[in-house]
Amino acid sequence: MGRRARWVALLLCLAALSAGALPAVGALPAADEEGNQDESLESKTLSAEDQVKDHSTGTRVVAGQIFLESGKSDSQSENEESFHSQEEEKENSLEELNSLEMSNLLNKDLEEAEVQSPVLTAIGGTADGEPCHFPFLFMEKEYAECTADGREDGRLWCATTYDYKKDQKWGFCESEEQSNKRRQMQEAEDVYQIGMKILNESSKKAQKKVAYQYLLKAADMNHTKAMEKVSYALLFGDYLKQNIQSSKELFEKLTEEGSPKGQMALGFLYASGLGVNSSQAKALVYYTFGALGGNLIAHMILGYRYWAGIGVLQSCESALTHYRLVANHVASDISLTGGTVVQRIRLADEVENPGMASGMLEEDLIQYYQFLAEKGDVQAQVGLGQLHLHGGRGVEQNHQRAFEYFNQAANAGNSHAMAFLGKMYSEGSDVVPQSNETALQYFKKAADMGNPVGQSGLGMAYLYGRGVPVNYELALKYFQKAAEQGWVDGQLQLGSMYYNGIGVKKDYKQALKYFNLASQGGHILAFYNLAQMHATGTGVMRSCHTAVELFKNVCERGRWSERLMTAYNSYKDGDSNSAVVQYLLLAEQGYEVAQSNAAFILDQKASIVGENETYPRALLHWNRAASQGYTVARIKLGDYHFYGFGTDVDYETAFIHYRLASEQQHSAQAMFNLGYMHEKGLGIKQDIHLAKRFYDMAAEASPDAQVPVFLALCKLGVIYSLQYIREINIREVFSHIDMDQLLGPEWDLYLMTIIALLLGTIIAYRQRQHQAVPRAAGLRPAVPQQEPPPEHQPPQ
Repeated sequence: MGRRARWVALLLCLAALSAGALPAVGALPAADEEGNQDESLESKTLSAEDQVKDHSTGTRVVAGQIFLESGKSDSQSENEESFHSQEEEKENSLEELNSLEMSNLLNKDLEEAEVQSPVLTAIGGTADGEPCHFPFLFMEKEYAECTADGREDGRLWCATTYDYKKDQKWGFCESEEQSNKRRQMQEAEDVYQIGMKILNESSKKAQKKVAYQYLLKAADMNHTKAMEKVSYALLFGDYLKQNIQSSKELFEKLTEEGSPKGQMALGFLYASGLGVNSSQAKALVYYTFGALGGNLIAHMILGYRYWAGIGVLQSCESALTHYRLVANHVASDISLTGGTVVQRIRLADEVENPGMASGMLEEDLIQYYQFLAEKGDVQAQVGLGQLHLHGGRGVEQNHQRAFEYFNQAANAGNSHAMAFLGKMYSEGSDVVPQSNETALQYFKKAADMGNPVGQSGLGMAYLYGRGVPVNYELALKYFQKAAEQGWVDGQLQLGSMYYNGIGVKKDYKQALKYFNLASQGGHILAFYNLAQMHATGTGVMRSCHTAVELFKNVCERGRWSERLMTAYNSYKDGDSNSAVVQYLLLAEQGYEVAQSNAAFILDQKASIVGENETYPRALLHWNRAASQGYTVARIKLGDYHFYGFGTDVDYETAFIHYRLASEQQHSAQAMFNLGYMHEKGLGIKQDIHLAKRFYDMAAEASPDAQVPVFLALCKLGVIYSLQYIREINIREVFSHIDMDQLLGPEWDLYLMTIIALLLGTIIAYRQRQHQAVPRAAGLRPAVPQQEPPPEHQPPQ
């Protein structure tokens, strides 16, 4: 790197730092722009000699190509606009360096760079081997770089003198091989765009499979983005047959090309041991490179690893750095209508109580609500509108249907529907055009009816001047009204106004209060703002641990959380291998529900993992889920150590896990297990009294435990009685008993009398029975000889 380039890089970094936004290393957008520039042309393979021919009137030869005299070509106008926009961007970036000393230094280095810049040599044409001249004049326009204007084959060329029209001196800027490669990449780009168009426009599975066939073809032509799409589809089994080995090969190829997505995915394979031997060290290296390339999932994974101390030394500050970066992107992506709903379904709970724990709506129930909505039920219309607006509970996000349901309810006079229509118009989408005026009308109608959503929307309009002049007093008034009714948006905006001192005096305590209230309602931005306050110590004592947990919560609301639902659907469809791989990636990102679900599937012997590896891997993820506070995972850890699943039998460790689940989460199951271990003396000294205590505690903690506890206590009572009898000496007991003193001196006579009475009673009873049998037999008629033997007769 030359001295000028180093100075320019240093000055640009300083300028970015002064603006508070240092760009990520190897940011993807820049790479994408370069790729688009390289792949934007399509050419025909023609030699320069073949192209220099006689041409018809009204045309002339330009760089060996026919060029029409009339007007400019489309590509010329596009390049002209691109040239001017590039010049404006350069001017803006220089204006940011508002220091006179920096500007002078930069100008000096730029002058030196004119001499030091590499010289591009023309290939072929009429000036083979001569240096390209920049800028050069062509069709009354100056070009500062090679162009394809005037050529049908799209090959890049340059002039070797300033005035091409005068001197007709030109040559190609690329060899024929380079041109063919670029043409091939353009063809791959066209195939990729066709595939992506089908993929984005269709919701049918068959159409998506067709789209992936196009992407597969583009990937075979080494199209980077297509390879990324196909490699992930092969990894997860999305519309292509799952093939871990093929996906690994593509990830390795992408990694060699410097793709952050490929680096992150290869790190995941090494972390989970899929298709490769597990290596946490290699995983960490690839995750780090992916994060440096700007991959947000890699940042999230590193944040979780530093937070939990997985493969690295535990470091709260490092975790905070990674999580904050991802949270910034997630928070900036949140719209006024809110993001998609994150559906967290635990497979273990789903198996025990199908449909109850998941919160999913059955198809029949959805159809019932649709029937009610069609019949004019306003509440059903509003409910379905909200479901389709945000998605979740088995309903896909659909703004068109949401708009229709809200419109029907609003026409019936429902204030909630009016307010949500206002939110949709304020935000704007492909279905609803953005309109501040229309949004304001709906917000006013809803607010006049006392609706908190409408009041909050009206406050936003006055706060940001959307359709009305900015008025902080009115904004504060409407936010307070909405907050008093418990609406989270009103609470959030009130907190923001107090935090920033907009329309009110800065008050961090009030800001903290309203952010906390909004966070209790689950608002993502409330979590984000609280995290920022705890990270910087603004209004509260700085707490890295609290900030990381809050930022982690925000990060888990990103768009990648939609894969939780995809994985669940794969599991419900019977594709456990696809589901477990998706859950494993989400588990790497720190999703506790994904960790427990991955462990649950592995516990059922998933075929994608070797039979001897299922329990150890399940144990690993149960452990990670337990460390995040999941009670069932903690009990599972106790079970694994108790029975020796994936580890050696260790009653003491099992006892520790059960005790933690009992003390921290008050688990009835853990208490029952502790009672059993005390009863048997497993991992702890046998103590029947403590066993009974834990059994009683389990019965109090959960009504479901009362029957098992009753049976356990019955068994414990029998054991206690037998143990008591074993412990005492019967002879010794009777030797200490004085019968004369206890029953009197004639106690033996009393005893003999009682025995005689008992014997007499028994004899009398027996005699009565013998007398009754002959009398009954005499009344019975004679049995004929023809009748069957007595054993075949019906009972008397």
